[in-house]
This record gives sequence, structure tokens and C-alpha cells, in this order.
Amino acid sequence: MSEKEINKEQLKKEIDQELNSTILAMAQDPSNADNYHTLAKLYAMDNKFDKVISVYESLLNLHPNDSQALLNLGSIWFFEKEYKKALGYYQKAMDVDPENYLVYFNLGNTYAEMKNFAKALHFYNRAIDFNSLNPEIYNAIALLYHDYEDYVESKAYYEKALSLDPDNLTSHVDLGNIYFKLFDYQNALKHYLRVYELNPTNKTVIICIANTYSLIKDQENAYKFFDLALTLDDDNYKTYICYAISKADFKDNEGALELYKKAIELYPDQMNAYILVGNMYSNMKNYESALEYYNKALALSPNDASIHVLIANTYYMNNQIEESLKSYRYAVNLVPENDEYKLVYIQLLEDYIVELRSGEVLENA
Repeated sequence: MSEKEINKEQLKKEIDQELNSTILAMAQDPSNADNYHTLAKLYAMDNKFDKVISVYESLLNLHPNDSQALLNLGSIWFFEKEYKKALGYYQKAMDVDPENYLVYFNLGNTYAEMKNFAKALHFYNRAIDFNSLNPEIYNAIALLYHDYEDYVESKAYYEKALSLDPDNLTSHVDLGNIYFKLFDYQNALKHYLRVYELNPTNKTVIICIANTYSLIKDQENAYKFFDLALTLDDDNYKTYICYAISKADFKDNEGALELYKKAIELYPDQMNAYILVGNMYSNMKNYESALEYYNKALALSPNDASIHVLIANTYYMNNQIEESLKSYRYAVNLVPENDEYKLVYIQLLEDYIVELRSGEVLENA
């Protein structure tokens, strides 16, 4: 048995012992709300959320104004994506404890998930009324604006969060992402590197740093951070993919293909790497290999019209017009509402017919 398994088993024993003690205490004092909260916490640690719900509901039968129970039940249903149930409990908590900023913050989060911008913003602002120095509220508002692609407002709220907590990781990461989307790679790097200083094992941010260096054509630093990411625990699929894209950008096709193939070895059922390898071979005018990898992707997702289009384009570039038409027609049949595919198919078909007729005229001349 590994050390991790031993520790997990030991924790399970400790939770079971505390559960028994708490249940005994509840039997001796059935109206004590603290015992209910302790029991719910222990069940949550054991991932028994159905029992957590049952305990809180029992508590609310005894103490219907227990705001913490109402909040916690709301949070459970929020994470279960049962947003209407979550709202019901949060609104009861608001009636019981109208000056608790967490109630409004959770209401804002719920409406944000429900894509109701106005109500989400209203409740976040109410949370600020009761706790104006909490950076996480400003982060939440920034994310709300970010989701609606209002990057100016989003940046302003992330900067407000950083004015309250200069080392706030969420603000730095998300601000970096906004600058990245706006093609301001130097400012993106500034925020990503700050996160790296604060948390040098954050693999996601290390990959972001490597990608950004790659885009500003700093090959040495891009490779340095990709290599660092590969030394860290956790899944390397994304690292292989991003590193391969970088190597391809720096014209190292062999290195890129090697990394793509490592990604495929890691997850042979993920089609993304097959498509990227196909694209590389297509750019190298190795159409036979491109078709091989596109067809591997197609085997994983046979009704993906975009893959049929990639195959059609490859046939076209290889002057296999009839095969190209077949693949385009298949894509059009899969997504008949896609006007772009239709237009390309019709134009290709018309050109093909004109060419055939021209050939017939020459033969008969």
C-alpha cells in the first residue's frame, strides 16, 4: 500500500471516529445546532453530500433561521448546477441575514452562471456595500465583464482587486489572459511571470508563459518554460500540443511532429493532435500523410463536418478534385445550414463541370 493510500485510510478512520462521537452528542443534545454543522462538515469531508443535505434540512426544521445552513445548502445546489434550488436557499439566507456580504456574493455567482448579467452585477454590488475591501468580489465582477467580452471594464475590476491584494493570483492570471487576447503580450507576460514568482509550480501559468514567449519570437525562453512544464507532475498532453505548435512556428517540423506523436501516445482517443499533425503535413505538402492523420481523427468523430472539409481541402490541393467534391458534399449533408461549406462546394462543382466541358470540347476539336 502506498503512503498516499495509507494516509487516505487513516483520514477515513479519523472521520468515522468523529462521526460516531458527533452522532452520540446529537443524541444527548438534539437541539444543538453546532452538532449538526459538525456532522455536515464530516459528511462533506467523506464526499457524502446526500447526507450533508439531509443533515442541514433536519437542522432547518429545528432552526429555520440558521443562515449558515441556508448558505451551505445553497452552495451545494450551486455546485450541482441546480441554480433555482440554490437561489431559493440564498434568498432565504438574505431574509435572515441581510447584511452578510456572502449571501449577495453567492447570489451574484448564481445569476452569473445563469447568464443574467444585470442581476449578477446587482448582487455583486450589494456584496461590495457590505464588504468593499474583498478582492474576490471585484474578481467576480471582472470575470462577469470578461464573459461578455467587455475587456475595458474587466481590466478595471481586476486592477481594483490587485490594489487591494497585489499578490492575488486570480487577478494576475485573468489579467494576463485579457492582455493575451488583446495581443498585448508584454503586459500578459508581466502578470503571468508574477504568478510564476508566487507559485513556481503552477503548470498552467508556466505553459501560458511559454506560449507568450513563443508568440513574441523568444525561442530560448519559450523552450525553457515548455521544458520546465514537462518536468512537473500532472498531464502533459496540453504541454506537448503547445510545445509542438511552438516548434512548428520556429520551423522545427521534426521536433513538432515528435511532440504531437507523444501527445497521441498519451491520449490516442483525443482527435485534436491528429488534426494538428494533419495540418502540419498539409503545410509541408505531404498530402498522403495529411490524409492519413485526418482520417484517424475522422474515425474518432465521423460526423464532424470540419474534418471532412479538411480532407476535402487536402484532396483539392493534391488535385484529386472528385475526391474533394465527395468530402465537401459529405460535410454539406452533415451541416446543411452552413452556407460557407455550401458556397465552396458549389463553386468547386461549377469549376469542375467547366473543366470537364472544356476537355470535351478539346477532344472533339
